Amino acid sequence: MSTEALIYQLKITLLGTKPAIWRRVLVPNSISLAALHKVVQIAMGWTDSHLHMFHANQVYFAPPDPYSDMESINSAKVRIDAVLMAVKEKLQYDYDFGDGWEHTIVVEKILPASEGPPAALCTAGKGACPPEDCGGPWGYADLRKIIASPAHPEHESTLEWLGDDYDPHYLDLVSINSELARLKFKSAPAKKRAK
Repeated sequence: MSTEALIYQLKITLLGTKPAIWRRVLVPNSISLAALHKVVQIAMGWTDSHLHMFHANQVYFAPPDPYSDMESINSAKVRIDAVLMAVKEKLQYDYDFGDGWEHTIVVEKILPASEGPPAALCTAGKGACPPEDCGGPWGYADLRKIIASPAHPEHESTLEWLGDDYDPHYLDLVSINSELARLKFKSAPAKKRAK
C-alpha cells in the first residue's frame, strides 16, 4: 500500500450478462472499500437495497453484521490500496445474495493524483443496470428475451413492471457522474495489506 496520493482506474464487470455490462471508474487510492461500494452502486445503477460484500483470496470484507456467521473484515476500515496493490489485481464484489449479482473489479491503471479527478468519475461503460429483484443473471436474460418479443405472453406485464423507458443498452454517464460528484470521501487509515 502506498502513502502517495494515487488514482486507481478500475474496470467493474457484472458477471453472467451477455453482452457484458461494465463500467470504468477513477477513484482515489485512499478510499475505503465501504466508499468503493458506494461508487459501484452508483456507477452500475443499483439502488443499494440489498446486502453486499467484497472478497479476494478467500478474505471477506463487509459492513459489520451482528446476525451473520460469516467471518469478515469491516469494509469501512480497509483502504482499496490495501487489497489492490498493483495493476491487474482483482477483487470480487457480490450484491444481493438472493439474486447473486457478482462483479469483478480489476485495476487497469494506477495514475499520479495529478492525472485524475479529486473524487470518483465514471469514464466509460456499456449497458444499463439490470432491474433490482429480476432474478439474477438468468432472470435478466429471460427478461431481455421477453421485452424484445412483443408476441411473448408476458411482454406487456413485464414492460409495465419495468416502465416503458427501460432500455437495456442505455447508459447515462452524465447522471452517473452527477451522483458520484456528490460523494464525500474521507481517507481510510493507512494499514498494511489486508490478509
